[in-house]
Amino acid sequence: MSLDKLEFAQRLETLLSSIYPREHIADLIREIFHLAEKWQYGAHKNSQWVDGNSVYLITYGDGIQHKDQKPLATLNQFARKHLRHIISDIHILPMFPYSSDDGFSVIDYRRVDEHLGGWSDLQQLSEQFSLMFDCVINHISRSSDWMQGYLQDEPYYKDYFIEANPELDYSRVVRPRALPLLSPFIKADGSQIYLWTTFSEDQVDINFKNPQVLLESIDVLLQYAASGGQSIRLDAIGYIWKEPGTACIHLPQTHNIIKVWRTLLDYILPGTRLITETNVPYHENISYFGHGDEAHMVYQFPLPPLTLHAFLRQDTRVLTQWAKGLSAEARYPHTTYFNFLASHDGIGLRPTETFLDDSDRLFMAQEVMRKQGRVSYKDNGDGTHSPYELNINYLSAITEPEDKNEQKANKFIAAQSVLLSIVGVPAIYYHSLLGSENDLEGMHQSGINRRINRQKLTLQELEFELASHNSLRALVFNGLSDLIAIRRAHSAFSPQSGQRVMELGHSLFALERYDPQQEDRISCVVNISDRRQPLTLELPGEDLISGKAFNDSMTLQPWQVVWIKH
Repeated sequence: MSLDKLEFAQRLETLLSSIYPREHIADLIREIFHLAEKWQYGAHKNSQWVDGNSVYLITYGDGIQHKDQKPLATLNQFARKHLRHIISDIHILPMFPYSSDDGFSVIDYRRVDEHLGGWSDLQQLSEQFSLMFDCVINHISRSSDWMQGYLQDEPYYKDYFIEANPELDYSRVVRPRALPLLSPFIKADGSQIYLWTTFSEDQVDINFKNPQVLLESIDVLLQYAASGGQSIRLDAIGYIWKEPGTACIHLPQTHNIIKVWRTLLDYILPGTRLITETNVPYHENISYFGHGDEAHMVYQFPLPPLTLHAFLRQDTRVLTQWAKGLSAEARYPHTTYFNFLASHDGIGLRPTETFLDDSDRLFMAQEVMRKQGRVSYKDNGDGTHSPYELNINYLSAITEPEDKNEQKANKFIAAQSVLLSIVGVPAIYYHSLLGSENDLEGMHQSGINRRINRQKLTLQELEFELASHNSLRALVFNGLSDLIAIRRAHSAFSPQSGQRVMELGHSLFALERYDPQQEDRISCVVNISDRRQPLTLELPGEDLISGKAFNDSMTLQPWQVVWIKH
């Protein structure tokens, strides 16, 4: 056995021994090496780490549709025509057969939904873009073969799920939704059992205490990485280990399982990026960096609500104080923040728990309702409920319904400039890049709050609006494209470059990005108010956005953004 293979096996043994009884370890390691041989052929052509050119697009596989064409082929067509010079990576939300939750109740992890296309479509897309896949491994659909085999008492699926007694006390368990924690199921012999269902009765939690389940997860992850998934999003990953008498979130076994996956991917398919999705308070979220040996990137969940709060209040103080604390957590090699403002989900409020008080969260909820959005609630375990998520399109949340298109675009691009300037890698939801607003019809027809921001677009109408220069879509798309082009041309915006947050008054959000090696230093300032604001900096320079000289001071117009290169 080679030295690096021996070190790899020893690290695996140490991690696995912290999760499972010793008698399982030798068999687990042997099976893991078999899986490594199985998927070794799929090593990535590009193992580069993220840099200043990295900009992710988040989209559904069928977010853009065209006549009888398979949606993944349509996405490829649109992306090659419009996105090649602004987007580096495309995150396709769950693209597998599913039974509910718009893809997050997966029936089969290993097949692409035939309605979307196939693995060959993804291969074609990967010729121009790096790809990011979802691994929804906390739970699986009740319609899956795994679940049906379990209910039929097939030996292979024994202990694949978590039976529980509904009479016991589960008050300490952290709940992301105000739904029953346990759901009843009928087995083939007619007996009734209760299984753990953290998110819904159609999403049955998988039992990672069974070592065979860990091997299944490894096989799935390696297939994704070998099939072009250079980035892999670990959905709701904080909940994968349950222990009686605990909160059943962020347990040590959870962190160690992620470290096992990281160790495997770094060794077998280097260049694969693990990204953890944990919509929780800030310090719980960044714990998934581990010591640089866990997630490559963590979702930056405080950024969406704190940016929205700043724009609604026209006051940057909370956002500025939070941003000043972004320092050492992501300074391990090959780790950084995965930044976003909008996504397929709503705007989570739990990440604000250490930054905003209840009155601020209530204010935000009221503003969202005023703008025809919805508020989703979580179960606190004591009979009460708290706002958990704001369901609204981010552009509609930032702007006023009566604003003209140009004003809407200016406000929204001002907010997006925060995403594009702050340390980390930016990820832009397709409805944000394309200037969409609330899909009220979709929300009302489905009865699902999150559908307000999940509208399916037709290629013909989309391209018509993008070609209409005064349309909201064109103004937003062209404005963001220009900002992204500037960002990608300057090493100061690299995730590895430094950041210094400045306090320039309550109406300005300002930070300096700098790359000492390239001597690239840029001050990024945005006016988040509807009033003109004076700006004074010590160093002169040039505003990269307007091309105008900056001589120590200027007046910013409402919602104006400047990126001043010194």
